[in-house]
Amino acid sequence: MDRRELAAFLRTRRERITPADVGLPAGPRRRTPGLRREEVAQLAFISTEYYTRLEQARGPRPSREVLAQLVRALRLSDAERDHLHHLAGAPPGPRPGPSREVRQSIVDLLHRLPQAAAIVLSATYEVIAWNDLAAALMEDFSALPRRDRNLVRRAFLGPPGHGRPLYGVADADEFFRTSAQHLRATAARYPDDPEVTALVDELVAGSAQFAGLWAGHDVTAAPTLCKTFDHPLVGPIAVNCDVLDITDRDQRVVIYTATPGTPSAEALRLLSVVGTQRMDVPG
Repeated sequence: MDRRELAAFLRTRRERITPADVGLPAGPRRRTPGLRREEVAQLAFISTEYYTRLEQARGPRPSREVLAQLVRALRLSDAERDHLHHLAGAPPGPRPGPSREVRQSIVDLLHRLPQAAAIVLSATYEVIAWNDLAAALMEDFSALPRRDRNLVRRAFLGPPGHGRPLYGVADADEFFRTSAQHLRATAARYPDDPEVTALVDELVAGSAQFAGLWAGHDVTAAPTLCKTFDHPLVGPIAVNCDVLDITDRDQRVVIYTATPGTPSAEALRLLSVVGTQRMDVPG
């Protein structure tokens, strides 16, 4: 355990967080930046005296439970979590479940792409961010409960209500294969996460197709370079499919664009005008 480095790391992480970041009132007469020690202790469910001793390089080695509580209280990234564990002399165990928190810069990026439909997928294929054109091309995700935003569940178990299976994508078989392969790798990265385990169990029990693909133990998926959506309002839309990995969050930005000057580009332009106002048309 490196007490001096641990103390300095905790202090710098505390000082970068504002009270507003964690839902606390700013209050008057703050002489130092960031949170107070007692506020971090409160958020981490530990005593102020104990946390103070850690920042003064006088504390005992924190348990894994305390470290986990500090990770949450100080809003540490995965890399910072690992660093904290190493400083405390407790090498990190399995990572927590897939992150669903999208960086604001990524959300801003989606909305700076007015001619592209863009979504962010978690490691379990949950749509966790999207722009307006993606909602028009696929569906209004804001109107769905979290469970129904999962694309792999939709693919193998069917869409809710009268939704279009996989939004009319022509190469559904390819998506079936690649999503099962990606999910196999996700399950290996998060072996103890109950949501990942429950999703896999649900798919194996509810879809013979998924069960067969899962039994193959394949984890290598070729990139999909193009897709064709059969949209109920504007018909077929051929799009290029580019994927950007957000490695520190284990997320992917999927961007759909049409080749300029093609009927598909005009169809996307029309969708950007129409939006989601008639997306209740059954497929």
